[in-house]
Amino acid sequence: MSKKEDADVLNQCWVHSHEEDTDKEMVFRPASFNFPRSRGRTSFDLKPDGGLVEGGIAPDDRRLETKGTWKLGDDNTLAFYTSSQSAPRRVMRIASVKKDRLVIKK
Repeated sequence: MSKKEDADVLNQCWVHSHEEDTDKEMVFRPASFNFPRSRGRTSFDLKPDGGLVEGGIAPDDRRLETKGTWKLGDDNTLAFYTSSQSAPRRVMRIASVKKDRLVIKK
């Protein structure tokens, strides 16, 4: 896939499917995926305009959201930025991406 095609596929809300993780990879599925019950899941919503909403779990089990921006690098990296940062806060290397499954190297 080209960078543009990858970006088009990435434009959705991805939820961590920790049941599918391996020692070397993390798996994310679209929010519409039929997940088994879980106490909480992290997520990130990659908007077509470069906007980002990360979902997490606060220490008191409430939902925690962080907003920022995202960029897809030429080296198959996905970088997350907060509005005040020039350097990425988080960088993940994409192992594979399809419309229904995103695999990130640990």
